[in-house]
Amino acid sequence: MKYLLLVYAEEGLLSPEEMQHCYEESTGLTRELDKKGQFYSASPLQSVALATSVRVREGRRLVTDGPFAETREQLGGYFLIEAADLDEAIEIAGKIPGARWGTVEIRPVVELSGRTDRKGDFLR
Repeated sequence: MKYLLLVYAEEGLLSPEEMQHCYEESTGLTRELDKKGQFYSASPLQSVALATSVRVREGRRLVTDGPFAETREQLGGYFLIEAADLDEAIEIAGKIPGARWGTVEIRPVVELSGRTDRKGDFLR
């Protein structure tokens, strides 16, 4: 089963050097997962200051700057992985550097058949 691991942390908590170390450690984890055939995608996100939220209410699109949630922890990145079950996903989430100072939310992915990427290739 695929799981999306959402990494939440307080923005600006880490120094630039600590962020660089986090990126290096995360890259090592993605390589480890890839060797096991469990890795699909991962990426840090740009600052929440660059976020835009879109809502549609009564047929009208409402666009606002910033994230939807008012919270100290912001979505900072994600890992899309393959895991046998929730227990294995929890084990992997515990290896994500951001889990040490933030939160990693684990969400099972709904598999839809017939999906394609931008080039028209079917997704696995």
